[in-house]
Amino acid sequence: MKLFLFLTALIVAGATGVESCTPADRQALLDFKAALNEPYLGIFKSWSGNDCCSSWYGISCDSAGRVADINLRGESEDPIFERAGRSGYMTGKISPSICKLDSLTTLIIADWKGISGEIPPCISSLSKLRILDLVGNKITGVIPADIGKLQRLTVLNVADNSISDGIPASVVNLASLMHLDLRNNQITGGIPQDFGKLTMLSRAMLGRNQLTGTIPSSIAGLYRLADLDLSVNQISGSIPAELGSMPVLSTLNLDSNRLSGSIPASLLSNTGLNILNLSRNSLEGKLPDVFGSKTYFIGLDLSYNNLKGQIPKSLSSAAYIGHLDLSHNHLCGSIPTGWPFDHLEVSSFSFNDCVW
Repeated sequence: MKLFLFLTALIVAGATGVESCTPADRQALLDFKAALNEPYLGIFKSWSGNDCCSSWYGISCDSAGRVADINLRGESEDPIFERAGRSGYMTGKISPSICKLDSLTTLIIADWKGISGEIPPCISSLSKLRILDLVGNKITGVIPADIGKLQRLTVLNVADNSISDGIPASVVNLASLMHLDLRNNQITGGIPQDFGKLTMLSRAMLGRNQLTGTIPSSIAGLYRLADLDLSVNQISGSIPAELGSMPVLSTLNLDSNRLSGSIPASLLSNTGLNILNLSRNSLEGKLPDVFGSKTYFIGLDLSYNNLKGQIPKSLSSAAYIGHLDLSHNHLCGSIPTGWPFDHLEVSSFSFNDCVW
């Protein structure tokens, strides 16, 4: 009878899940908390007692009682934010104690606006990590040099911080990476020439940094890439024509760089490309007259370049042109009549040599 009750207790315990995390994980979380200060919402008030797997805000565990997810967002629809009537604010730094949580799969410490310090280099030892999201803080320093060790990482988002230095060469070894967002930092140097090794990548957002060098032609081999943003950098050279052959690319932002040469005809004839922004560069030559009945641009901005020649008449055959800006170039000739020109603003063609 005693044996039966003992086995029943085990079954019930297994069915109801884990009641507390391991002492080592709990201590690592407390050390992590000690390095941070959250003065308004009180999200860390729940971080007491031993039951950190079910009652600690933002923490969840796996079936073995190991901490698997840290999900702390400073902007959320969670009731704690609604009651406070404000978004979150937190200062301090990310403690290296986080690296003791070796079963961690998700680390989200996002949009707290005041967290500073560096990304702990030991982050790259968390071999189970799938999501690393530190967007919207004041993090400085560099992306860990051996970040490429994280073979299961699918999301790397450190946008809207103050990270400097270059993109680590090892980043191309992130074989599972699907979403890369490094926007609005102070990252310098070039894009790795073998960037095309990231074959699972669907979004690459590198805009608003200080990147130099050229656009690697290997990017064209990323057949899952739908969104590429390299805007507001110091990238030079020509636009690889191969980008126009990418099968699912729908958004390409290359504006505000130092690009030169002509616009590849393959970009304008790519019927899957819906948003194309090449403005504020030094592109020259004639606009390729390659638009057709399957052309569908939500936005096409080629302004502030050195383009010459006439406005392509084939634009009249486009299925849809939502926004078109050809201003501040050296175009000449008449504006074609009919669709889509009859709904476009006059400013779309202003500040050219002789457009009427």
